[in-house]
Amino acid sequence: MIKRTICFSHPAYLSLRNGQLVVKLEKHDDEPEKQATIPIEDIGVVVLDHRQITLTHGVMAALLDNNAAVVTCDNSHMPVGLMLPLEGHTVQQERFQDQLGSSLPLRKQLWQQTVQQKILNQAALLKELHDIETGNMRQWAKEVLSGDSTNLEGRAAAFYWSKMFPTIPDFTRSRDGAYPNALLNYGYAILRAVIARALVGSGLLPTLGIHHHNRYNAYCLADDIMEPYRPYVDRLVVETMAVCCDVEVTTAIKSHLLTIPTLEVYIGGQRSPLMVAASQTTASLARCFSGEGRRVVYPEM
Repeated sequence: MIKRTICFSHPAYLSLRNGQLVVKLEKHDDEPEKQATIPIEDIGVVVLDHRQITLTHGVMAALLDNNAAVVTCDNSHMPVGLMLPLEGHTVQQERFQDQLGSSLPLRKQLWQQTVQQKILNQAALLKELHDIETGNMRQWAKEVLSGDSTNLEGRAAAFYWSKMFPTIPDFTRSRDGAYPNALLNYGYAILRAVIARALVGSGLLPTLGIHHHNRYNAYCLADDIMEPYRPYVDRLVVETMAVCCDVEVTTAIKSHLLTIPTLEVYIGGQRSPLMVAASQTTASLARCFSGEGRRVVYPEM
């Protein structure tokens, strides 16, 4: 079953009753107080995007017990925090040992596969959106070495972003850059939560990456594994820009970007919602760490 992604962007009181999330919205002017219930087990990601949201400890415990990811936002409405359960798999200790004991050559090979699929997906998206010839990118994907020692990921990214937004010829991809960087940032934050949730569900530590290793980053592995999924967010951002003219991340834009977990992707020869595909990817990664497999299963655009 596809889990729901829920965003709270108005003052609300969240409590728990009989396994249900009880949502109470504050009264506005002459409107009465509104209340709704949602089964906790149906929730996959919760986004808290208002300073006047109150939630009980019971809600937090129930969400984490059901392997939901809780995302918090700052004053500019951008995701800044992510909470995940400590236990997400029945043989978690065994999975941790496999992950911690993985060899450097294996991690380099896994990163090589990751970069290859990311470049191929970027190339496919450029062709789909703008009918751009991407033979160079497909060739770079073939030439990626173990660990991407020649940084073909960076070379492909420079070409990709120079072509992605033809109406913004001077566009530069930067976290703090101009429009539409804020839309990309928001989408990637939702994607990161989905991937981190899937990693925990597969019994893996989202902190220990195969490539990313920033000492201040608690989700290095999530940042690694989400790379081939990023083009799906990029495509959604392009579609969102076509219907929403605002340069800020408005409620309407968030509504579009919060559909990321339900985006249809092609993985393992079948079509699947992105959230389900993410679990397939992380499960295959766990098999690689345990020696039962050699390839990570990624979606193909």
